[in-house]
Amino acid sequence: MCRMSALAATALALVLSASPALAFPFGKSADKAGDKAGDKAPAAAAPAPRKASAQERAQVARLDPLARAAFWAHEAEVDANDAEAGIKLSQALRQMGNYDDALQAAERALIVAPNDVEALLEAARSQVGRGQGFYAIDPARRAEKLAPRDWRIPSLLGVAYEQASRYDEALAAHRQALALAPDNPVALGNLGMFYASRGDTAKAEATLRQAAARPDAPIAVRQNLALVVGLSGRIDEAERLVRQDLPPEMVENNLAWLRSAQAPSTPSAPSARSWESLRTP
Repeated sequence: MCRMSALAATALALVLSASPALAFPFGKSADKAGDKAGDKAPAAAAPAPRKASAQERAQVARLDPLARAAFWAHEAEVDANDAEAGIKLSQALRQMGNYDDALQAAERALIVAPNDVEALLEAARSQVGRGQGFYAIDPARRAEKLAPRDWRIPSLLGVAYEQASRYDEALAAHRQALALAPDNPVALGNLGMFYASRGDTAKAEATLRQAAARPDAPIAVRQNLALVVGLSGRIDEAERLVRQDLPPEMVENNLAWLRSAQAPSTPSAPSARSWESLRTP
């Protein structure tokens, strides 16, 4: 198997579940002269749960995924028909690597809003995260019919087709994403990783360098460039790229993974963890 096939792995180190237990305060009064047996004041009714305001919802976007998952889980419990809460909960869970629960949240949102593009995209992303790209194709195609000019959809479809081993369709989808959003670093990065997964390291590196040169390139693009460079044997250059964004302990983990990937495999050697699992906090 080509070493680049390791790029298809999506195992994540952090898999957390957020389903916060909700407790509401109950008031209790006592007779000032002392309670007598059987003469207790009735417990006050629990305050009705309320939905967060628009301002509160906007502020929660700055929180970490675990806190956002707790917030949106509460919102979804308060109102089961709140599609936004379901979508945001799915997104937070997915970012934590909890793909199964993220998928369930997205599917609940789709019951309420079956034609919501963001809900369809979250369902597709969760399936891709689970490594089940075939099942991401249908919701992504439904989203594409609703938003044919949204570059995110063919870019996501490209990854889903890759996982389904439909490589010609994957390449066409990645190119379509770039036709809709030329020079977009995410679309370029996904195309670059497609080339890498197919063993074309030269095209992969060139495309990822183009993506990484964009001022709005996300960290993942630079880290994937470092991965391709490192697997090409240029560990020192990969180290310089990795150190731009990651703390020292994660850098050392990633470099150890790259060195192990360069070493000849032996029957007694432990199986290598994926790069993604090493660079995910």
